[in-house]
Amino acid sequence: MEEVRRAQEIGDPSSPARQPRTRILHVTFNMGFGGTEQVIRQLVNNLDPNRFECEIACIDGEVGAIGKEIEAKNGIKVHSRQRGSGLDWKIILWLRKLIKHRHLDIVHCHQYSPFTYGWFAHWGTGAKVVFTEHGRFHPDRYRKKARFINPIIAHTTKTLVAISHATRDALAEYEYMPRYKIDVIYNGIDPLTVIDDEHRHFLSTNLGLQQGELIIGTVARLDPVKNHALILQATRALIDKGYKVRLLLVGDGPERENLEVLAEDLKLGSAAIFAGFQTQAADFLSLMDIFLLPSFTEGTSMTLLEAMSLGIPTVATRVGGTPEIVVDGETGVLIESDDLTALTNGIQILIDNSDQRRSMALRAKARFHDNFSAKKMVERYQQSYEST
Repeated sequence: MEEVRRAQEIGDPSSPARQPRTRILHVTFNMGFGGTEQVIRQLVNNLDPNRFECEIACIDGEVGAIGKEIEAKNGIKVHSRQRGSGLDWKIILWLRKLIKHRHLDIVHCHQYSPFTYGWFAHWGTGAKVVFTEHGRFHPDRYRKKARFINPIIAHTTKTLVAISHATRDALAEYEYMPRYKIDVIYNGIDPLTVIDDEHRHFLSTNLGLQQGELIIGTVARLDPVKNHALILQATRALIDKGYKVRLLLVGDGPERENLEVLAEDLKLGSAAIFAGFQTQAADFLSLMDIFLLPSFTEGTSMTLLEAMSLGIPTVATRVGGTPEIVVDGETGVLIESDDLTALTNGIQILIDNSDQRRSMALRAKARFHDNFSAKKMVERYQQSYEST
C-alpha cells in the first residue's frame, strides 16, 4: 500500500518526499442533478489535490449527468452498481472491495442509505467513515429500528455532519444520533455571474417576457414538497390586485401535469411559464427579480444560495435550514409554511418597495460571500477529513 501511495505523490522525484494523499470515496445514490450531487462536485473539484484524491461510488446503478461531467473533465473515477431491494449485501461487498483494492482512507457517505452501506463496508478495511445528512423527508417520522441501530452506528462513525442546525436537530430527535457529535457544515457553491445583455434578451424573447414586467419564480424539481401550487395561487392573487407580474418556473418532475392543470384552472395563461428542465438553469435564475422558496421542508437549498450569489431577494418559508440562510427583513422575507396570504403579501412588499428590494439584494449577496461560498465549505470539510 505504501508503494502505491508513493507512486501517486505529486512533484519532482528528486525533491523531499511529500505526505501521501488522503484517498476519499464519496458514496451516494447517483450523480444526477441535485443538491447532494452539487456538494460532491464542489468537494472533488476543489479539495487540495496535493493532499486529497477522490473517487465516487453510486449505489443506484446510474452515474448521472454531474458524474459524467466530473469523470470527463477531471478524470475522477466514478463507480456504479445497481442495488437490489432491502439491504443488498452484494453492494456492501462491492464497496468493501473498492475500499480495499483502491487503498481508500475515508468513506464519505452522503444521505442515510449510502451511509448504511458504507458503514457496513468499511469494517476491517482500516478506512474511516464520514457521514453527511443533506436534508430530511417531509414529514419527518420516528422509526423503531433507528432507536436501537443508529446510536451504535453513530458511535462507531468518526465524523457526523449536518448541513444546517435544523438538520442536526432532526438527526438527534428522529435518528437518535448524539447531538454533541454532529458538526454543522453549510453547503457552499461558486458564485454565479449575471448573464450578459445579449443572452438576457435572447432568453427573454424565447420566454415571451416583456419590458416592465416583474419576474417572480423559482428553480426546483416539480415535487409536492416544493409547494409550487402555492406560488401559482399567489400569482393569481397578485394579478387580481393589479400587479404586472410573470411567474417563471424552471424544473421538471412528477407534479408538472398537476401544476399545469392548476395554472389553467386559475386562468393564468401566459402569466405562468413552465420552462421545464434546463441544464443551464442559473441563466434563467438571472431573469428573476424575486426568488420564491415556499417548500414544506429544506436543508440548505442550493438554488437559494445561487439566487443570493446573484443578489436576488427571496420570499421563503420558515422551515428547515432556510431561516439560517435568509435573514428576515434584511436579505429576504420569511413566512410560515403553506400560507397563501403571507406569500402574496411578502411578494407584494418587495414589489412595492424597490429601494428595499435593492437593499435586500446587496445584503443577500454579501451574506452569501461571508457564509456560503464553496471555498468556505471545502475548507471546513478539509479540516474534518484531517481530524478523522
